[in-house]
Amino acid sequence: MSNMKKNIIQPVQALMDNTSKDWKESNNNSNANDNIINGIKTNNEIDAAHPTVVMANRGNTGELTEISFINSKVAGSGSFGVVFRAKLIKTNEVVAIKKVLQDKRFKNRELQIMNLVSHPNVVTLKYYFYSNGEKKDEIFLNLVLEFIPETIYRASRHYVKIRQNMPILSIKLYMYQLFRSLAYIHSLGICHRDIKPQNLLLDPTTGVLKLCDFGSAKILVAGEPNVSYICSRYYRAPELIFGSINYSVLIDIWSAGCVMAELMLGQPLFLGESCVDQLVEIIKILGTPTKEQILSMNEHYSEYKFPQIKSCSWSKVFRGRATTPEALDLLSELLEYTPTKRLTAIEAMTHPFFNELRQPNTVLLTGKPLPPLFNFTEHELSINPSLNRKLVPEFAESQLPVNLDNFIPLTLKTPQEMVAKLAAFS
Repeated sequence: MSNMKKNIIQPVQALMDNTSKDWKESNNNSNANDNIINGIKTNNEIDAAHPTVVMANRGNTGELTEISFINSKVAGSGSFGVVFRAKLIKTNEVVAIKKVLQDKRFKNRELQIMNLVSHPNVVTLKYYFYSNGEKKDEIFLNLVLEFIPETIYRASRHYVKIRQNMPILSIKLYMYQLFRSLAYIHSLGICHRDIKPQNLLLDPTTGVLKLCDFGSAKILVAGEPNVSYICSRYYRAPELIFGSINYSVLIDIWSAGCVMAELMLGQPLFLGESCVDQLVEIIKILGTPTKEQILSMNEHYSEYKFPQIKSCSWSKVFRGRATTPEALDLLSELLEYTPTKRLTAIEAMTHPFFNELRQPNTVLLTGKPLPPLFNFTEHELSINPSLNRKLVPEFAESQLPVNLDNFIPLTLKTPQEMVAKLAAFS
């Protein structure tokens, strides 16, 4: 290990040892004092060869209905559980079924949040139902989601394999839609807490991106502590590494910046080998954080003895890569040590990097039209009304449900109000 790494690691090693002990949230990220959701329990198990019939609740409404599906095949698995691909018999629609073990003591926060959200860049929860496991009293929650065939991760790996840069237009399209999804969920007080290419679904035919996997998501309320050992390592914001428990939705913005850099580089920007080494990789590019920056990330952190390392210019980091001054400027405003200096998601959407998307003649690389990018709801237009003129190109104003000249913004709910609404789901 180099002396530089040792000098950086030592001040935070003790902190990280304590922080790792905080990783005690249950796998379903549940609320400790809630009762189990009153759902339908069924003995039906997913069977690839025969139709499976279950009583399920509709997403958003909770209305009870019968659904049947066939051709169930495992599409993926992880610590969370298993994802199946299946086809609904009634509509012939292909769906993804995420099956997770349900702790009877808790409500499932992912289900609660999925019941709250509805947005063109967020994967849709169609139904949910419960099934019994092989063990006694074992219950599984099954989330029936719209099926999107690809991920941004696989799209990025494709270009790496053929030794080409991802086209800058594609990066603009994907990042814009990611920021739109974040602007929406952040306006509800929801922090995703696991933004990474694998959780960004992609329809390669239409270019539509959808945010998925809300298994780590949480509504953040100011003053209420949260675990800091969250988010996949390469995309983890520095305030989390410094052990902050009072972070904000701006950790998602850092993660989004890491995703953007990865699409430009073809590999993660900060390739840390461990939690602490992740900080080393960040410092090698951003330089040593000042005392003020450290306190902005964690006001209770008292160890400032870091070696003084100069920042590396973004143009040097991306030397030899197809990029633009606007792309590097946007990155610099996302990957900031001080959380409050990062752009918000809605501010990022108005950045000049995305101006090409706001031109009426811009099309996909295939020649097909861009997916809908400016069909904003009144809710979205109420997030930061002062930016609406920058957000909506003139040619797209006719797509809006309101006239921008006399638009009266909605009063958006506070995180506390959203938590109360979340608790109402049973």
